[in-house]
Amino acid sequence: MSVLERIEKIKGGITAPRGFSASGVIAGIKPRNTTKKDVAIIFSEQLAVAAGTFTTNQVKAAPVRVSQRNIKCGEAYAIIANSGNANACTGVQGVHDAQAMVQAVAEELGAKEHQILVCSTGRIGVPLPMPKMIRGIKKALKKLSPVGSKGAAEAIMTSDTVRKEFAIRLKINNKRVTIGGIAKGAGMIDPNMATMLAFITTDVAIDRVTLQRVLSTAVDQSFNSITIDGDMSTNDTVLMLANGLAQNEPLSREHPELEKFQQALNYLTRKLAHMIVRDGEGVTKFVEVVVRGAGTQRDAKKAAEAIANSTLVKCSWFGGDANWGRLMDAIGYSGAKVREEHVDIFYDGICLVQNGMRTKIPEPKIKKIVAKDSFTITVNLHLGNGEHTVFTTDLTEAYVDFNKGE
Repeated sequence: MSVLERIEKIKGGITAPRGFSASGVIAGIKPRNTTKKDVAIIFSEQLAVAAGTFTTNQVKAAPVRVSQRNIKCGEAYAIIANSGNANACTGVQGVHDAQAMVQAVAEELGAKEHQILVCSTGRIGVPLPMPKMIRGIKKALKKLSPVGSKGAAEAIMTSDTVRKEFAIRLKINNKRVTIGGIAKGAGMIDPNMATMLAFITTDVAIDRVTLQRVLSTAVDQSFNSITIDGDMSTNDTVLMLANGLAQNEPLSREHPELEKFQQALNYLTRKLAHMIVRDGEGVTKFVEVVVRGAGTQRDAKKAAEAIANSTLVKCSWFGGDANWGRLMDAIGYSGAKVREEHVDIFYDGICLVQNGMRTKIPEPKIKKIVAKDSFTITVNLHLGNGEHTVFTTDLTEAYVDFNKGE
């Protein structure tokens, strides 16, 4: 039986692991949506090992800078997050405000400031309404609950139409271990992080260096392998807390069951990443783009991302047109090494292009595939063993209408 077959899907999201509680409250941070939750807190009753990955955008929001500094200590009790305001491009005051959020949580919990992580998402360039924020933080702390995942997941939503939460359970050293997570994201989604937040908790015992390694590996095959519109945000963050309450033999690089935990974490992060793509702004199709046979893994990634981010390709998917010529074009300008006469392209396993030329597959058969709300495109470059997968969407009039203004 494989590791994935041994994983049990459970309810509870971010609070499914032992020792975690969460909440989501209305603080009035969203000026036009004062009936929607906008402040979330995730809390571990025991000091947790902490790891994180952050946006690679050179323009980083204030909470990203504060969390990047605090996470160097490798431990945390809580994550404070808000939606409706990104606290990005807000200068020195923005950093002071992010730090004030950290300080407010630390004081209430009796923790040190470096043991609190902070995230924001929403509109860029607008100062945080700090009196509302501080009141919201105090309110959220009072409402912390071991079944508070739903509220926290709702409180980090911006243009999302559905909340995103998931949890799984498995055994490590015959000890029951749980991993839970919540995420947000629907637009400005591109590999190397995007306008997305993801928070993951686990009761596994694991050392700090190993936690960072397994999280980075999981993020690479999930949140860094999705794209909706090719735009990268200023606030993207993935944070993970592990409090050790499962009481397993601590996982380390040499632990024989570390790979089992890695596969489980990969599974959970990919589930959350898929939820983000499927909830993309105005999208009607979920498309898996697989590039195989590249000369290098880097080339496979270049080709896959070129296809997945091509405006022309995505528009043709929306129109139900396979338009394989646009795929060939994207592969050609991707920067990957390509020999046109070696390229094969498959739609849900049916070969539409062989050796760089159209096959005799009837057009209606291919159109039937592209008309579905989910399908897979596989490209084989026949130049090596490099392989990469990206999850993406079509591009619709609804996306344009939604993004005409904020």
